[in-house]
Amino acid sequence: MAEVLPAQGHFPHTNEKASLHYEQVKETTAELDWADLVTLDLSTFSTPKGKEKLAKQLSYAIQEIGFFYIVKFGLSQQQVDRQFAIGKSFFELPIEEKLLYRADLENGGYNGYKPKGLRQIVPGQFDNTEIYNIPKFIPAFERPQPELIKENWSEISKFGKHIHDEVVTKLLTLFAIILELPETFFTDRHRYSEKSDCHLRYMKYHKRSAETNEKLNNVWVKGHTDFGSLTLLFRQPVAALQVRTPQETWKWVKPYPGSITVNIADSLSFLTNGFLKSSIHRVVAPPADQAHLDRIGVLYFVRPEDKLPLVPVQSPVLDRLGLKPAEDGGDVLTAGEWVKARVAANVSGRLFKDENAHEQEIIKGRKAKYYD
Repeated sequence: MAEVLPAQGHFPHTNEKASLHYEQVKETTAELDWADLVTLDLSTFSTPKGKEKLAKQLSYAIQEIGFFYIVKFGLSQQQVDRQFAIGKSFFELPIEEKLLYRADLENGGYNGYKPKGLRQIVPGQFDNTEIYNIPKFIPAFERPQPELIKENWSEISKFGKHIHDEVVTKLLTLFAIILELPETFFTDRHRYSEKSDCHLRYMKYHKRSAETNEKLNNVWVKGHTDFGSLTLLFRQPVAALQVRTPQETWKWVKPYPGSITVNIADSLSFLTNGFLKSSIHRVVAPPADQAHLDRIGVLYFVRPEDKLPLVPVQSPVLDRLGLKPAEDGGDVLTAGEWVKARVAANVSGRLFKDENAHEQEIIKGRKAKYYD
């Protein structure tokens, strides 16, 4: 596949490639209630019976909590930290430059820049997140990029393609094995060459004052599910992510060394009639010894091809569980429609205007829930 070069941006940028720098901060020493998550060693995928063993581990994980770790995924810590450095440097650019690459969020477009403060969390308090999303490296998604991103395009594109080829493909294969489907069943519906809203994300949570955190009850992002198939979060040492357990309690997700934290999202839940549960998670204020830190993140969001109908698949496992596709037809929702509608709903803030409303229809009868 020929590499797609980014279109020309507007601002000159003089940040030398060699000057980018990022150091992982120390983990918190606070005593936190950590979630007990399964860890998958992807280096065993191609060994004899490796896929089957990993699928058994993953099957346990999805039944318990829907979050899991992966390790030995073919990228060094230096390569991962390099992406953190690029993200950190991007957010240090002047706001005027970043706004030149603003995403078309109001119409459900996610690629490009999202400034902080677009969404009201509680009356008078707005979100503290900046985001920069880079779509798949195919001609259909060519768009202007800041000079900083263009200078590092080769590294960024290799990083993103590695995630798809060496991580996402393997995880989707494991889900197919669990459901007793052909191994390529889900990868055939997540082809890299086709249009979908998969993207690499740099993200920054700006630190808040103790007074603001108190007003927010220490919750920065309410409990929610993600839009696509999977979300991959590269190790983030600032503790803030929490997962909702089947017992409806919140547990912290530990920044496990050399790991990616993975969670299942809406599309896989729709495709399996709820067998693969879209994981509920939230972001809270870090513990006291990390409260002074901004939280930089590197993530990869996996989403099905835009045209894929989000209807339950035929699977022996689902059949045995009585989770068969409905026979009444109805208004079919596609993966692309779901993502765009959820993005637009989030930006409009309509899900947050009523503090007592925790569920609202998004599109075609499908709803999104939020949890305190």
